[in-house]
Amino acid sequence: MIDDGPELLTIGQLARRTKLPVRTIRYWSDVGALPVVDRTPGNYRLYDAGSVARLELIRTLRDLGLGLDDVRAVLAGQITVADVAARHVSALDAQIRSLKVTRAVLATVAERGATPEEMTLMNRLARLSAAERKHIIDTFTAEVFGGLDTADPDIRTRLRFGIPDLPDDPTAAQVDAWVELAEMLQDPEFRRSMRKVIEFNAADRTPETPPGTSLWFMSRLVHLAGEARARGVLPGTDEARAVLGELLGDADRAEVLALMRSASQAEVARLRELIARVQGVEEQPRHREEFAWVLAALEAELAG
Repeated sequence: MIDDGPELLTIGQLARRTKLPVRTIRYWSDVGALPVVDRTPGNYRLYDAGSVARLELIRTLRDLGLGLDDVRAVLAGQITVADVAARHVSALDAQIRSLKVTRAVLATVAERGATPEEMTLMNRLARLSAAERKHIIDTFTAEVFGGLDTADPDIRTRLRFGIPDLPDDPTAAQVDAWVELAEMLQDPEFRRSMRKVIEFNAADRTPETPPGTSLWFMSRLVHLAGEARARGVLPGTDEARAVLGELLGDADRAEVLALMRSASQAEVARLRELIARVQGVEEQPRHREEFAWVLAALEAELAG
């Protein structure tokens, strides 16, 4: 038996064997992914068994989302399948994250009944890059803490690392909270209010004050007011004035009362609430009773 060489296939035969459309095979051949092995006397394309295997590889790579440039590079041996797969895993991760953010934004819009303007803002803030989100946080901390060399350094550290990034797989509630958080951090009025809070916290610190104890003026307040309430100390009494003395020292009582009544404290509470929501953790206690006790004690002292 005479061997006439390897079997050659027309483009139609190749299409039937691989179950791919003729036009797809022709296109891949035209762009150089599937070389023609030979041609008939009438100039029709001919392929061989190796073309069948090559077509299967091209189809697999295309099904996995690779572009033709990458397909040609793999087939030419310029890059390994492993390398191109690793690169596309990263790209797919980014696409998946983008889709999850889109879903969360749409769910939030539907739940809120947001206007087109609100939806646009929400989408823009939710899609900020990690670098852009970091810039918002860094700008906020620079304006709030800049130049306060006597401030508790632990406040800046805890706040900077306490403000969370948007998770890779955010819920609608986390997107909603992050959008409001980003708006707050960029609001000049909120930054000024927070600056006042930090300036007040820093004013009565001494070298002996332990790091972290002045955070939001809340740790000492919660501790001292909580103890006073537990002992049944009533605002307006001498014992209550002694507690205020330990808490505030020589600070101007009217100034402290004005600060505690201001929007700053409500905004700080809201900031903490939003941070907890973005992190997906249970919100920390707000200690409303201790805060109310100090307010009442201040009012009674100033009235007396």
